Amino acid sequence: MELQDRRIIIVGGYGLVGSNIARLISKKHTAIRLILAGRNPQNGEDLAKELNNAETAYVNLDEGFNLSDYGKIDLIITAMEDHGNVLRETAIINGIACITVTEIADEVSPTAFLGLHKTVLAPVVFAGHWQAGILTLVAKQLARKFSHITRIETAGLYDERDPIGPLVASQVNGFVGRALLHEDGKWHFVDAKENAREIHLHDHTSVMGYPMSTLDVPSIAAFTSAANIRFDFAIGKSIGSGQGLEASHDLYIDMEGVLLSGEATKLRTIVSGPKGNSHLTAVGVFLITEAIFGLSGQPTPQKGGLYLPETIISTDDVVSRLKEFGINIIEYIG
Repeated sequence: MELQDRRIIIVGGYGLVGSNIARLISKKHTAIRLILAGRNPQNGEDLAKELNNAETAYVNLDEGFNLSDYGKIDLIITAMEDHGNVLRETAIINGIACITVTEIADEVSPTAFLGLHKTVLAPVVFAGHWQAGILTLVAKQLARKFSHITRIETAGLYDERDPIGPLVASQVNGFVGRALLHEDGKWHFVDAKENAREIHLHDHTSVMGYPMSTLDVPSIAAFTSAANIRFDFAIGKSIGSGQGLEASHDLYIDMEGVLLSGEATKLRTIVSGPKGNSHLTAVGVFLITEAIFGLSGQPTPQKGGLYLPETIISTDDVVSRLKEFGINIIEYIG
């Protein structure tokens, strides 16, 4: 199928995250047609005119989702809450590719079970990781430096100067509560408020981080042997703010273990998105979109099935790819 025949519907397509996704796709792949959908499509008309290859449509998931209302769709991107799994189930039943970015660890089972009972004809990607998988993708590339990893502590630092839309706000409110941790090789659901940890930032200040049930934790556990893995959400001054620039969104990845050289070490990596939280999430969704359609150097589009960001995107050069979007990668050893 030619690119000009591809049509993507972004539900929540004119919100902060959705508009960033739309702009990235439109800029790089002008032949793809975009549908910016939501409850107030008139709010997306200016964005549609800006992009040239986009139109708006009405979608209210509380009323259901009638696929026939939107013509042929090749990919559904969910940039808003979908607690009823309406879009994921529609995608699986109709053989349409789908990317969802809102689910947490104990919300994926309905779709996963449906996928095990149905033949999944197009890629369905669980991207409820922090920033749609950016943190986990980098962690997977970094893990190759180690022969054995004992501990991986990750965190997302939100700067209050960074504007966020209702999608991110609802994620934060929903995530901070019961959290999934991997401790001493065992899985635990814990109360986030009672399991905070101190996170030392780039500028030698400290903030408190609270664990969250993002999909990063089970993903990282699946491709490493680390006995201790957690993801925490923290609020503090970002690298961007510290430099007198716009607020950045900073991801902290701390790995402890034995390098391939045999040296025991601690490796800290900071992934800093200078355009903030919503843009960083959009980059993750964009990379997944390219992988689904075979636009990222892969010879053919991905086959049907259930995927995670790190199982559909090659992590061989993910750090280099992120730098193409202006994302900064900082490493500290020891």
